[in-house]
Amino acid sequence: MTKPALLINYEYCTGCHSCEIACRNEHGIGLGKWGIKMLEVPPFQIDEEHWNWDNAPILTSLCDMCADRIAAGGDAACAHVCLAQCIEYGDFLELARKASEMTGKVYVISNQ
Repeated sequence: MTKPALLINYEYCTGCHSCEIACRNEHGIGLGKWGIKMLEVPPFQIDEEHWNWDNAPILTSLCDMCADRIAAGGDAACAHVCLAQCIEYGDFLELARKASEMTGKVYVISNQ
């Protein structure tokens, strides 16, 4: 793997914060700090029939892409517990190719 990354399809993110909790528990991160942080864009009306409301998990400098879990053959903690299955761990270039074929709100992120 050249560069570890996460593909996040926030079209389907429910904002449940499971990723934050799993990361905090996995790495022993204290309160008030995050390895992955859920950002919420409050609802706003686009037009008479449409609304926008987004939840977007982002990585912080405390995220190490679950290096120990990956080395042991596991998955990134956030991806493993995502209830909406909208977080995927993998190689940056492979995930970028996959994201380019998807529709909706999707991004690939890495802090490595």
